[in-house]
Amino acid sequence: MSDRHFDQLATRFAEKIYGGAKGAIRLAVLQADLAEALPQRPLRVLDIGAGLGHMSLWLAERGHTVTLAEPAAPMLDGARQRFAEAGQSATFIHAPWQELPGQLTEPYDLVLCHAVLEWLAEPHAILPVLHQLTVPGGWLSLAFYNRDALIYRNLLKGHFRKMRNNDMAGEKQSLTPQQPLDPRELAAQLAGLWQVESQSGVRVFHDYMPVEFQARAQLQDLVEMELAYRRHPGFAGLGRYLHWMCRPV
Repeated sequence: MSDRHFDQLATRFAEKIYGGAKGAIRLAVLQADLAEALPQRPLRVLDIGAGLGHMSLWLAERGHTVTLAEPAAPMLDGARQRFAEAGQSATFIHAPWQELPGQLTEPYDLVLCHAVLEWLAEPHAILPVLHQLTVPGGWLSLAFYNRDALIYRNLLKGHFRKMRNNDMAGEKQSLTPQQPLDPRELAAQLAGLWQVESQSGVRVFHDYMPVEFQARAQLQDLVEMELAYRRHPGFAGLGRYLHWMCRPV
């Protein structure tokens, strides 16, 4: 298995992830968590696996200095276009995460690593690099695809053969990640490097709603309720993604 990049799937990624309620909820939760945690001063931000630059642009518009690193050229081109249309500046690096320590000379106040780990051949290998690229006292915003949520979704669908075979990976052209992460295993791997300060679920109920209910719900209501319940002790762990705000130890 090798790391998966989205060179051929940029358009589909944009439509699938950010073309509707799923993307709106994802951005709303991430932005709410960041707004709550970060100090009210300009920060140097590194977005690893920045994709089309949605989160980086939001941070740039709030006065932060942003560097985007993305291994898929079509995605990075899309991010450049997004920044240009918004009249915002940033530094763009076309590189996988493995090359960043050799290219970046100073650590950052905030490192974003959103929906990256689950596409890596060895997700744990990036954790020391994230630590190296974050200043002491800085922040890591870590969002990852939740294996627990995928298991629960398959159980609800009656995909018992997949469960018996422990078959969690998506198809080759699927946007279901190749390695959904077990939150308990990841927490153990973070120990000694990071202290998890807050944990939120992203889409803690939306993806489990019957399709007809999703169609009737207003986006504003969905976002409001997802934000309200993103840290509920009974529901947060069901989020399709989990978002952890971490401080270096």
